[in-house]
Amino acid sequence: MNYSIESTLKKLEEKGVIIVDPRQVYVSPDVDLDRIYPGCVLYPGVRLTGSRTLIGSGAKIGTEGPACVNDSVIGKGASIASGYVTECTLLPRAKAGGNCHFRGGTLLEEEANTAHAVGLKQTIMMYGVTMGSLINFCDALLSGGLSRKVHTEVGSGFIHFNFTPWGESGDKATPSLIGTVTEGVFLDKPPIFLGGMSGIVGPKEIGFGAMTIAGQVVRKSVPDETMYSGDRLSFEKAFSYNNTMPSEKHIHTVRESNIEYLAQLYALKAWYTQIRLKRSEICNDEELSQVYAGALETLEECVKERVKRYKSFASRWDAKLLNDACLSENPPQFEGSVDWKTELEYDKWIWSLSDSEKSQLHDWIVSCADKIKSSL
Repeated sequence: MNYSIESTLKKLEEKGVIIVDPRQVYVSPDVDLDRIYPGCVLYPGVRLTGSRTLIGSGAKIGTEGPACVNDSVIGKGASIASGYVTECTLLPRAKAGGNCHFRGGTLLEEEANTAHAVGLKQTIMMYGVTMGSLINFCDALLSGGLSRKVHTEVGSGFIHFNFTPWGESGDKATPSLIGTVTEGVFLDKPPIFLGGMSGIVGPKEIGFGAMTIAGQVVRKSVPDETMYSGDRLSFEKAFSYNNTMPSEKHIHTVRESNIEYLAQLYALKAWYTQIRLKRSEICNDEELSQVYAGALETLEECVKERVKRYKSFASRWDAKLLNDACLSENPPQFEGSVDWKTELEYDKWIWSLSDSEKSQLHDWIVSCADKIKSSL
């Protein structure tokens, strides 16, 4: 059967999809029309491709200009102003600003948002995390904050440096944790502020409540509730990409950083599987369940990327390998008792948790992370 874009767009309009100008919208033959939900809005210049693509009800694509969405899951009420999004997941009410460039392994949770010209890859922005403009992040997870108004923020002009040039082709075993999953999921930790016109040389860890001042490169981890300003480096010495060996301390730091990062990813996967997905199923919210399933796919890709990058690093510098088989094992089962309060949206439910419920969930998710840290 010959493909007809006119017929495809007509089917979408008949089911309640709002297409502002059908002359300027393309939906490829591999897109599953059942995954394009009624009430979403496709503005002029939108291109949808890929069998994984899902556009949730009320989502808005291309509000400020042309937008390409490929093999990505865009949740209810989320929006993409313009740009390119591939192999990513945006949860409900997440927002991607104009001229975004989001690549594989990118996950934005509810209320996470970026201003214009932000590039992301293998990056997880947990609830409410906000980025300014002209930012590039690869291989990082960001959390922290209490609400949409009190949130972790990255100032404009910030870069996460995720590449070390030593060796034949360098390495990217450089994931940074800005906050953590095990504490950040409860939306009760102080926000983190990364000052603009700056960068972080991964792998690093930035604690909750920390502030790094603008106009610097952060070259060390920063503890909780600390304002940090690093000294500028100034030196000149002989160097060879292939003959310069990283110190034993550096190799140990990279290994420990990757273990911690993988443990946090594992904990987040457990949270999505046993908490988020379970709750959406109890709520009989099929659309949200599909979005969470997309998030789990993205998290799995993040795990694979981290294992791949560390293995490459370890083989080059004879570092100790990881027992990555443990990452495929099931996490501990949450056996606590919580009131799922299906009438509440996810964030309001988190804020409504009693001290006892939060304690049970906290002990469980920490046990998920600890299981991996002790096994890797």
